[in-house]
Amino acid sequence: MAKSQLSPPLGVDIFSVLQKRIIRWEYPPGHRLTEESLCDEFGVSRSPIREALHTLVENGLVDKEPHRGYRVKQPNMQEINELYDVRLALELFVVEMLAARGMPSADWQRLHNTWQAILDNLSSTAIDFAIKKDEEFHETLAVTIGNQTLVQLLRDIYERLHFIRMTDITTFERLKITSEQHLKILDCIKAGAVDRAQEALRMNIEVGRTNVEQAFKEVLAQAYMGHRSST
Repeated sequence: MAKSQLSPPLGVDIFSVLQKRIIRWEYPPGHRLTEESLCDEFGVSRSPIREALHTLVENGLVDKEPHRGYRVKQPNMQEINELYDVRLALELFVVEMLAARGMPSADWQRLHNTWQAILDNLSSTAIDFAIKKDEEFHETLAVTIGNQTLVQLLRDIYERLHFIRMTDITTFERLKITSEQHLKILDCIKAGAVDRAQEALRMNIEVGRTNVEQAFKEVLAQAYMGHRSST
């Protein structure tokens, strides 16, 4: 295997490379990561590799198994659905408050400008950038109602879902749908239409959940077939 171009080869750089591979499903669930193979690939000693693997464990991307090394974490679909349920309940409350009380015009305009620009320039928008802006969109809505406890709860959920949500917005068609949904949510909030704002938000989150579930099933199927072909 060709060595990755890292200069200098620090643990944080190696972590970043491995994190991207896991998020992009280049390593299927259950894939084994060994210090020896990673040392060979990156051309480094065990110290930065152990640092990177430890950070992956802390970020919930891999599990450390006693006497067996490290394996890419197996997502639990039941847990993911429970997190989506709680997220939906909290965000429905957020848009209810915003539609009923109003949203600061500067925040509303900034979000509207961002997603209108993305919609108008789909083919030139980087998917990674769009994913980041999607997370910012939902967090900004929560922050504007001024309930710090709710914001922290949502941030914890977003962090736990971050890994799996990376499988949601992966095409320009999906980005187009997301942009239109976000703009509709904002328009309903501005109009003070509580029911329509909640319905627009529900559709946005449920479409994302469906895409995640489908990607999850496909990756598990690929991992299973890969395992069978190697035995």
